[in-house]
Amino acid sequence: MDLIKLTHENLDKEHICCAISNNKDIQVSSKKAWLKDRLDEGLVFLKGDVRGKCFIEYIPAEYAWAPLDAKEYMYIDCLWVSGQFKGHGYSNQLLNECIRDSGEKGKKGICVLSSEKKAGFLSDPKYLRYKGFKLADTAKPYFELYYFPLSQDAEIPHFKPCVNEVHNEPDGFTLYYTNQCPFTAKYVPLLEQTAQEHAVKLNTIHIATREQAQKASCPFTTFALYYGGKFITHEIQSVSKFEKIIAEYA
Repeated sequence: MDLIKLTHENLDKEHICCAISNNKDIQVSSKKAWLKDRLDEGLVFLKGDVRGKCFIEYIPAEYAWAPLDAKEYMYIDCLWVSGQFKGHGYSNQLLNECIRDSGEKGKKGICVLSSEKKAGFLSDPKYLRYKGFKLADTAKPYFELYYFPLSQDAEIPHFKPCVNEVHNEPDGFTLYYTNQCPFTAKYVPLLEQTAQEHAVKLNTIHIATREQAQKASCPFTTFALYYGGKFITHEIQSVSKFEKIIAEYA
């Protein structure tokens, strides 16, 4: 499969895999606006020349929207191959290109967020171990940071101390989110509306800068839902799933 790298020149015309509607769709426009600001920081969005979910997104770790210390590392935001594109070696092709590119750019390693068991929106830990990644750090309740060293003197990356710090969250639900994933642009307003319809409190906090993201208490800053200060999930919720959470917690 041929690979296409997003640039300032082709960003408007290329689809972004996880959201393939036109540029007027709020999911597409919010993600592309986020990407546009990251390209000059060294972010790479590499996708197959197909219309579907087959891509990898990575960025120098000092610019990652994640609370971690990973000096001279590259950080993988997302590696996603799904549907008809699975089982053809495309994940290997995308990851191998990231490894090659990171080495050429002088990075000492690559790191990526995963979990104890395979979970939505996180890299599969079994696949990472198969590809030679090693466990670097853990964070409650199930997050794991994996790394792939490219140099013998590469320091092992780790989460920042702010991860899992106790916060005095307001009553009810609190949701932290970014525009890194296009799905938040669609679902956060729907969840706000759902909370209002069920007469429950939902405090939404938009993480709008890298500095804010790097001080977050949850390793996954794209979506982190709490209730009364207790972490519930990192997985972006549909209305029906959120209604089940409301029934359980509120």
